Amino acid sequence: MNNTIGLKNGVAVVLQEDPWCLVDDDQPLDGISSPIISFARWQALRETGEEGQLSYGVLLGPDDDPEAIAPWLDTLPLIALEFPSFRDGRAYTQANLLRTRYGYKGDLRATGDVLRDQLGLMRHCGFSSFAVREDRSVSEALKGLFGFDMIYARSVTNPEPLFRRRSAKS
Repeated sequence: MNNTIGLKNGVAVVLQEDPWCLVDDDQPLDGISSPIISFARWQALRETGEEGQLSYGVLLGPDDDPEAIAPWLDTLPLIALEFPSFRDGRAYTQANLLRTRYGYKGDLRATGDVLRDQLGLMRHCGFSSFAVREDRSVSEALKGLFGFDMIYARSVTNPEPLFRRRSAKS
């Protein structure tokens, strides 16, 4: 079962044919056309000159600094940010930094402990796809993206805070 949701032109859809596959550091890359590899493994491949062989996605853990991959953002089609626990929100900050400070335009995917209640905020922080936990219903998770969409502060999706958006309409 594929539990990945993607945003296509602002509409959330279940990605039936998602080519991306998260691989462990000790897993061989043979036969995997679009692997998502850890930041450490990507750095090692880059140092040997092998990173250009395939279309790699990079997985940033909570302790990884997005600035370290900033020079290569134009070459990365996907960056996955890990939520090791629903209580760990460091990936929200990483997503916001990648979109606003570093201008990342590619697919930004939430992985790990991704739950329905978090998807709306994840979208406002800049995530464009979501790997929902396997023990959760992807159709139920879709409802979490648009259950409560009005946020007051500025975000990646709404750069102006609500009071400025309201005064602009008057």
